[in-house]
Amino acid sequence: MPNDTVLLLSFLLLLFLALRVKSADPAFNDDVLGLIVFKAGLHDPGSKLASWNEEDNDPCINWVGVSCDPASNRVTELRLDGFSLSGHIGRGLLRLQSLQTLVLSNNNLSGALNPEFPHMGSLQVVDFSGNSLSGRIPDGFFEQCGSLRSVSFARNRLTGPIPVSLSYCSTLTRVNFSSNQLSGRLPQEIWYLKSLKSLDLSDNFLQGEIPDGIGSLYDLREINFSKNWFSGDIPADIGSCSSLKSVDFSENYFSGYLPDPMRKLGSCSLLRLRGNSLIGEVPNWIGEMTSLETLDLSANNLSGNVPFSLGNLEFLKELNLSANTFAGELPETIKNCSNLISIDVSKNSFTGSVFQWMFNGNSESSSLSGYTLDKRSENDTISSIVGFLQGLRVLDLSSNGFSGQIPPDIWILRSLVHMNMSANALLGSIPSGIGGLKATEVLDLSNNLLNGTIPSEIGGAVSLKELKLQRNGLSGQIPGQISNCSALTAIDLSQNNLSGEIPVSIANLSNLQLVDLSVNNLSGSLPKEIVNLSHLISFNISHNSIEGELPAGGFFNTIPPSAVSGNPSLCGSIVNRSCPSVHPKPIVLNPNSSNPANGPALEGRIRKSVLSISALIAIGAAVFIAVGVVAVTLLNIHARASVSRHDAATALALSAGETFSCSPGKDEEFGKLVMFSGDVDAFDTTGAHALLNKDCELGRGGFGVVYQTNLRDGRPVAVKKLTVSGMIKSQEEFEREIRKQAKLRHQNLVELKGYYWTQSVQLLIYEFVPGGSLYRHLHGDESLSLSWRQRFSIIIGIARGVAYLHRMNITHYNLKSTNILIDACGEAKVSDYGIGRLLERCVLSGKVQSSLGYTAPEFACRTVKITEKSDVYGFGILVMEVVTGKRPVEYEEDDVVVLCETVRGALEEGRVEECVDGRLRGSFPGEEAVPVLKLGLICASQVPSNRPEMEEVVNILDLIQCPSQAHDE
Repeated sequence: MPNDTVLLLSFLLLLFLALRVKSADPAFNDDVLGLIVFKAGLHDPGSKLASWNEEDNDPCINWVGVSCDPASNRVTELRLDGFSLSGHIGRGLLRLQSLQTLVLSNNNLSGALNPEFPHMGSLQVVDFSGNSLSGRIPDGFFEQCGSLRSVSFARNRLTGPIPVSLSYCSTLTRVNFSSNQLSGRLPQEIWYLKSLKSLDLSDNFLQGEIPDGIGSLYDLREINFSKNWFSGDIPADIGSCSSLKSVDFSENYFSGYLPDPMRKLGSCSLLRLRGNSLIGEVPNWIGEMTSLETLDLSANNLSGNVPFSLGNLEFLKELNLSANTFAGELPETIKNCSNLISIDVSKNSFTGSVFQWMFNGNSESSSLSGYTLDKRSENDTISSIVGFLQGLRVLDLSSNGFSGQIPPDIWILRSLVHMNMSANALLGSIPSGIGGLKATEVLDLSNNLLNGTIPSEIGGAVSLKELKLQRNGLSGQIPGQISNCSALTAIDLSQNNLSGEIPVSIANLSNLQLVDLSVNNLSGSLPKEIVNLSHLISFNISHNSIEGELPAGGFFNTIPPSAVSGNPSLCGSIVNRSCPSVHPKPIVLNPNSSNPANGPALEGRIRKSVLSISALIAIGAAVFIAVGVVAVTLLNIHARASVSRHDAATALALSAGETFSCSPGKDEEFGKLVMFSGDVDAFDTTGAHALLNKDCELGRGGFGVVYQTNLRDGRPVAVKKLTVSGMIKSQEEFEREIRKQAKLRHQNLVELKGYYWTQSVQLLIYEFVPGGSLYRHLHGDESLSLSWRQRFSIIIGIARGVAYLHRMNITHYNLKSTNILIDACGEAKVSDYGIGRLLERCVLSGKVQSSLGYTAPEFACRTVKITEKSDVYGFGILVMEVVTGKRPVEYEEDDVVVLCETVRGALEEGRVEECVDGRLRGSFPGEEAVPVLKLGLICASQVPSNRPEMEEVVNILDLIQCPSQAHDE
């Protein structure tokens, strides 16, 4: 319904109600009228506001969500949190002149913010969080904020900068603008809010350095700037905020050292700085922040040794130093941190035998070889030996250089849920005490030097969901007791020396999804009962000595050949080897039994022998030919296997949702899978086979091939397999650029959800956009459905997406209609961004070219610098393509038609309207179409300096759009 109609109906309703209750108390009339008009603009699917009856003169009695001041009987609170309401926040609320608390959070309210709300002088709390509000926060929104104490717009779709007028609200104690799309720099005036106690601007697009002045906020308790684009040094004057209890600057671009004044934050209990570019060592003064409970310095460039003063943090619960370049040994003083529940020091260069000091390394510890103790002394023994380990729930020591043996008393970590010791140099056998880890759900000892057998006591770890022991030197049989771990979903025992048969009891693990027993010495036949494992998505037994027939049914009807290859005695249709039939024992007759004299019968045998010589020669020749064919076939299979193993490993990694971490040069068959949502277990069976299935191919471009696959919950994603992987220099460069892309969030960009890396294969995982490409809509059967309004929306959507990329200092290089996708709502989304930045040298050298007609002329001139203006050129061509419905270059029988020249000629001759797509049949506003075409021509200027900036283009399009058309939209 048009906005004018809504306003008219609201006005008529207000007038009607005013006349109805004109005899009532005016104070009551204002509140009733305001609330009823507000309700009229909402959709209430659950009838939560059914008690709001216009027949009532007093909303204070039984109107749900309404509270009043008993003295004045005026409405002071309106709390409609989680009422599933949709619609706009109407002006009716402005009549509630005594309103102090307005909470409309966790609904689906949309539209822009009304700049008049804070002008209600009585308002103290405004909470619009968890809705779908959009647009900018009006510049003057907070100019008359009266007694406002708390404001929250968290989890909406607000854009633009933080208004300077926020600084006028001197009474504010809490500000939460998190999880929006706010951009620009942080205004220095924000530090004028001297009463501020909590400031949350996380998960936006704010950028630049933090301005000086934060040290003046003496009452500040919490500050969260995480997941933005802030850069520069961490502000040194933060140390003056002596009341700070929580500091979260994670996932930004802060650089430099930890500022020395931060040592003054003695009350701080949470310090998160992960995902930045901080350098240097952890200063010794970190031990002076004695109130710390959470210390997260992960994913930076910190180096050196960890200071012994860390042991002074007796209240520390979570310690995360992962993904840095720390070296040396972990300080033993950490055991003084008796409240630790999580230790993550993975992906560093730590060395030493960490278990030696963790378990005190004394005779008392070594005497505890089992995991049963006298009940009278059990608690005392645990306390004296492990101390800080008692409550530990997460222990991640992976990807370091730790050595030594796993202690037999590992069972004492009875609270441990997640244990990862992979990719180290651990020696010895797995102790039987591992079975005492009753609470452990993830046990990863892969990529070590472990030997011996898998202890049967493993069955005691009844909570196990993931067991990863691959790439060790384990031998012996797989213990049948593993079936006691009924929660298991993933087992990886690959690349060991295991032998014997696969235990039948494994079929009792009904939750199993991923099983990898490849590259061992397993023998015997597969238990037929495993076909009952209904959740299997991957089962790999390749390169063993499994024999007999593959089970039929369930997952095994579609098991990929690579998962069973390398088992010479395995038969079945999957391995293309028929199983021998079982025949009754043949009856052998003695041909001489009726001829004891050896007369004619002997003569016949001699003739048959003579005749058989020629037959033997023929048979020999046939055998020789057959051997040659088999040899050639085996060579071909071997050649294909070297390729298919990698694809299979890629597919396995995707289906397993597992993060394989392997240094270059060790083994390229396994790569690294990263999902930015944190859900690395997301991929379904189709994810394992999509890259090998041409039916799943969505399209091909200059940078790669795109396939469609599904996540485990059924959500589709698009996977781009880069075909220019050889041009990427290193994993570090690849990951650095891809992680920058992952921080790009805009409604007109296709979201990057993750990536997969090996030295020879790189995959990018994107959201799936169901509407297909713009090219298909313009030049395929769908083109008839594109109205002018839809085309204009697509053009301005592309402009906003590219303008955002340019704000983030990213040049697309490859704008074309096949790289513009249309979602289910008709919104344009720019794809393939950022890849050109990763391959910039290749693009500029001409190794990777945009499609014909979109490429800016400066690409052909080596002396002209390539800038963001090349994207503006491509956008201009796209604009003309959308308006005219013609391709940039079209080939006719005797001519080549260049769209840009055609439109320019029509403009010079004054017949530019004739260029508009004839399928619109005159249903387009000329006052929009003609200026848009002219704008396209300006953008496609031959001279880069004559082209406008994309931000200017967005502003021009906003001006071109007719107001009446905008309202109808």
